[in-house]
Amino acid sequence: MEMPEEALEPVVETNVAVEETEAKPRVHYSTVEEVLEAARQLSERDADEITREELSSLKQQFYAFRRSDAEPAEAAETPAQPVNDAIDSDFKAILEVIKEKKALRLAQVEAQRAANLARREEIIGQMLEMSADADNVNREFPRFKELQQQFKETGEVPATESTAQWKRYQDAVEHFYDQYRINKDLRDYDFRKNLDTKTVICEEAESLANEDDVVLAFKRLQVLHDTWRDTGPVAKELRDDLWNRFKDASAVVNKRYQTFFEERKAREQQNEDAKTALCERVEAIDLTALTSFKQWDEQTAAILAAQEEWRTLGYASHRVNNKLFARFREACDRFFTTKAEFYKAARDRQADNLARKTALCEEAESLKDSTDWRRTADRLVELQRQWKTIGAVPRKQSDTLWTRFQQACDYFFEQKKKDLSDLRSGEQAALKAKRDIIARLKDVADDTPADEVNALLRQADTDWRQAGHVPFRDKDKVYDEYRATVNTLRDRFKLSRSSRSMARFENTLADIANDTAKLSRERERILRAYEAKRQELKTCENNLGFFTTKSGRGNAMIAEMERRIAGIKEEIQTLAAKIEMLDNA
Repeated sequence: MEMPEEALEPVVETNVAVEETEAKPRVHYSTVEEVLEAARQLSERDADEITREELSSLKQQFYAFRRSDAEPAEAAETPAQPVNDAIDSDFKAILEVIKEKKALRLAQVEAQRAANLARREEIIGQMLEMSADADNVNREFPRFKELQQQFKETGEVPATESTAQWKRYQDAVEHFYDQYRINKDLRDYDFRKNLDTKTVICEEAESLANEDDVVLAFKRLQVLHDTWRDTGPVAKELRDDLWNRFKDASAVVNKRYQTFFEERKAREQQNEDAKTALCERVEAIDLTALTSFKQWDEQTAAILAAQEEWRTLGYASHRVNNKLFARFREACDRFFTTKAEFYKAARDRQADNLARKTALCEEAESLKDSTDWRRTADRLVELQRQWKTIGAVPRKQSDTLWTRFQQACDYFFEQKKKDLSDLRSGEQAALKAKRDIIARLKDVADDTPADEVNALLRQADTDWRQAGHVPFRDKDKVYDEYRATVNTLRDRFKLSRSSRSMARFENTLADIANDTAKLSRERERILRAYEAKRQELKTCENNLGFFTTKSGRGNAMIAEMERRIAGIKEEIQTLAAKIEMLDNA
């Protein structure tokens, strides 16, 4: 009797673990509320319908929204807002519901698997008992086939026990067929049926080599392996060839699957390297060195370009993909938060600069009609210097403000230039008038009476003052010539010292006539001199009473003292006249 094929039933072995792939495209939500609602709907499903991919996607998107509620390309320039605590609590509660539901389902599955393991062990025990009853083997064969079917229909068992139990099952079946006779026709029929089934399995396995979806091909291969194990034995002479055919077809699919994941791993590593480089590029930007709007705009363009490049990159490995995204998002958020702070500070500075420049405009406009040319010109030059030290103002107001300030300054300096032009004409006329006065004094005849000369000198002083200012470069020269001419004339006609003093004083008075403070100080000075001379006169008159005329020396001293007293009195009269002139001025 030939040995049954069940003892050599193939056990599928692969070097590549089955990896779950996304069964349907990932859904992207626009708000954290949409994510919460999707999680709530997911929690209402049966545990078997809740996939790890969907749950992982919801968690990733929820915590991404939790860190920031703005998309990186558009809303990253504003600081992230904190996630509502109630929403966060609701999401955690939903996750806990899903976790409990999955845990309950897992416990149920594990309990069922344990029950299945016990049931299969019971079946194996019954098979072994049948193998021991050689007298009733033919009668027990239908029952044996029922037990085989029950074994196959019994659900999954714990993975740690599956292979060992299957080996015990194979041993029991092999022992049954090896030890006992069965109806050869029935056995041959069973072999032919199994051969047809396993031949179809081989053909389907070989066709998977042309399947474009490598992952789908691998999953279908696993189903074929399960069917192969559930199919009974074939004739012994066909067993090895058929198994080798199926094994070779399986090796092709397994190799493609392994290559697929190796290539995917390489792509993920490339994406990881590229994303790490983008993170480092953004993190390397020295935010403290960005001190102008132009620099911030240039770096903003660089950040947006980096974000666009990030979108073109595929997934990195699962262990680092979310961490890299969080790192990149944090670097971008830090950039745009710092930029927002810079722009706010810049706007505050510009507002302060605007207020300061507006104040300069107002002051310049208040001075533009002034005719105090020197003092106002100095002040406007100072305002222009201050303007240069003040920073920028808002661009939309910069040109208008500068035009306003410039027009006020330009108006004043144009008026000053026009006035100075008129002044130069007047100065030339004054210079001619003063030279005519000098010429008139030089033409005084020698026989002119002294009184007329004094009158002429006083009139010359009056005309000189009324003539006005002369060009600055001629001022000292013409005045020196005038004073020399006057002194020469006084010496020619032996005019008194007081007359010369009064003439000089009149010139001085003319120079300070418009300055009240100088007039006041000059009056106080002369008044002090007047009081000093009066005291000196009193002293001299007292001293005169001590002199006697008994000697020639005494007479000479008395005469000298009298001349001195006369001179002091003349000076007192002159000082009194000056005080009167100052009071009139």
